[in-house]
Amino acid sequence: MRRFILVLLFAVIAFAPQVASQSEADREAVRLAVLDYVEGVYSVDPARIERSVHPKLAKVGYGRDRNGDFREIPMTFEQLKNLAANYNKEGRIPKDAPKEITVFEVLDKIASAKLVAEWGIDYFQLAKLDGKWMIVNVIWQSPPKK
Repeated sequence: MRRFILVLLFAVIAFAPQVASQSEADREAVRLAVLDYVEGVYSVDPARIERSVHPKLAKVGYGRDRNGDFREIPMTFEQLKNLAANYNKEGRIPKDAPKEITVFEVLDKIASAKLVAEWGIDYFQLAKLDGKWMIVNVIWQSPPKK
C-alpha cells in the first residue's frame, strides 16, 4: 500500500507541471481568440474574425439609440465579418482605443471572457473545437452611463 501511494504521489508531481502549462496555454489561446475578434474590427481584418469566431455564432447586443434608450442588435457570423471589413475603413476608431481582455475561466471544453472595447463591453463564451478555441456566443452593450 505504501508503495502504491508513493507511485501515485510521484505521478501527480510528474504530471502537475504539464497540466498547469496546458491550462496556461489554453488561457492564452482564449485571450488570443478574443484579441483576434477586437483586432478584426479595429484593423479592418475579417480574416481574424474567421480565425477566432465559429460560423454558428450567436451574438446579440444592446446599443443606445439617439434617445439614449437601448435597442437590441442581433448579429450573425456573416454580419460580423462584414462589420470587420467595413466599420473602421475610415479610421473612426482611435489608435488608442481600449481592448482590455479578461479571461474568467477556462475548462477542458468551454471558457468565458470579457472585452472592453471602443463600442462597449462584450462577454464571450468559447468552445474548444478540434483543438482550437472559438468564440460561439457574444452578448454586449454600449458603455454604461457614467
